[in-house]
Amino acid sequence: MGEVQRSWERLSEIEKEKAIEAIVHFFEIERDEKIGAVAAERLLNHFLQTVGTDLYNKGVLEAKKAVKYRLDGLNYDLEDLLDL
Repeated sequence: MGEVQRSWERLSEIEKEKAIEAIVHFFEIERDEKIGAVAAERLLNHFLQTVGTDLYNKGVLEAKKAVKYRLDGLNYDLEDLLDL
């Protein structure tokens, strides 16, 4: 098993670059401010460190619910197939 990554390190370089570009764009359009890539990266890292784990865990819990729902349906279908 590989080394555990912190939540803010789970983005690929491409995803990180896109997020930084989006932050820079947001500041230009919504706030009429210009920020550089370094400031945008620091802001991204801050948000990933503060809420990244919570968002990740929420996604995992939602996936667990979806899998359980599908498994419950499959179990129900298999019960119907039993020849009792």
